[in-house]
Amino acid sequence: MPNDEVAKTSLEALGIQLPGKLGNSEVTLLDDPRLDPRIATALIEASMTFPAQQPNVHGNMTYEDAVDFTMYMHSLMASMSEGIERTMPDFKGIESYELSIRGDGSHKIDLLIDRPKDPHFLMPCIVHLHGGGMIFDTARNASNVRWRKSLAELNAVVIGVEFRNEGLSEGHQPFPAGLDDCAAAVRWVHENREELQISSIIVIGESGGGNLAISTALKGNAEGWGGAIDGVYAMAPMLYGFYDAPPEALLSWQENLGLMGDHATVRAMRLVYDPEQAFKDNPLCNPLLAPSDMLNGLPPHIIRNYELDLIRDEGVVFAQRLRSAGVEATSQIVNGAHHVPEIAMPDAIPELTRDTLSSIAAFAYHCAR
Repeated sequence: MPNDEVAKTSLEALGIQLPGKLGNSEVTLLDDPRLDPRIATALIEASMTFPAQQPNVHGNMTYEDAVDFTMYMHSLMASMSEGIERTMPDFKGIESYELSIRGDGSHKIDLLIDRPKDPHFLMPCIVHLHGGGMIFDTARNASNVRWRKSLAELNAVVIGVEFRNEGLSEGHQPFPAGLDDCAAAVRWVHENREELQISSIIVIGESGGGNLAISTALKGNAEGWGGAIDGVYAMAPMLYGFYDAPPEALLSWQENLGLMGDHATVRAMRLVYDPEQAFKDNPLCNPLLAPSDMLNGLPPHIIRNYELDLIRDEGVVFAQRLRSAGVEATSQIVNGAHHVPEIAMPDAIPELTRDTLSSIAAFAYHCAR
């Protein structure tokens, strides 16, 4: 038997095949052999608490249909929050308080602050912009509260921003409402560095919050206050969303399509965030499109992506573009995971949660002035 046939037979015996849908068009997230079994178990357990009557998401959704989907997702996050609340650690060494600042439209923006009690040295500040496709969820969700307090335990001042979004706020809140609130919060933190006793400011976010973290840095760079931000840490960032079919070069859109999200899901989110498609080509809405001159001068970035995530390769490509523009940028891929499980199910994969928290804290100290 020729050597290549021997190799092929051996690989087949091991069950090795192309990943995801490329190797098996019928595979689902839960039976994908790449997924950590602990995550699969946590997903099954969580699904038992999901709200009923999930909207039918399809390619021809109207704006009103997309808003209904948004409200469903907002309620889904609330139901998942209840499970996190039941297992919330005590965090006895953390001081927590809230304050409000005024946005550009004189509306109120709540900041949720966690920090170690009785600090004896300057600490980095981590501004957290929560996930939710830029259109739902709240900084007060128990999963986001636990994430911020866990970071604060690693000797950091952590600030959650309650930015405007469709699911949370009254009235419609398309782009750039949420981004403007995030930018206002970062500028306030920068103006109050001395009072907050901080050594650096890094902006972090996951999923839609990753979009907002990167867009806030781009906005600061374009408007002349980019020096306020010392680093950006984005986890599974939504960097485009594809009003049209995604380019074939982004292989994760073929490999992971339908495992957790598809074209229709992402289009529904974009329909709410940009109803008239007026900002389709705006890099502050879709950072993947940022030209090199907008990337020049950005602070260091870490882009953390996930193997089974539909939008994985958007983050990989963006990190490449940052490096090409002379920005210090690192791209990571977490194998065995789908979409930021550290925040939604922190106890399912504790070693991954610890690793991500430590990575963020180390990056914040690395960026200290």
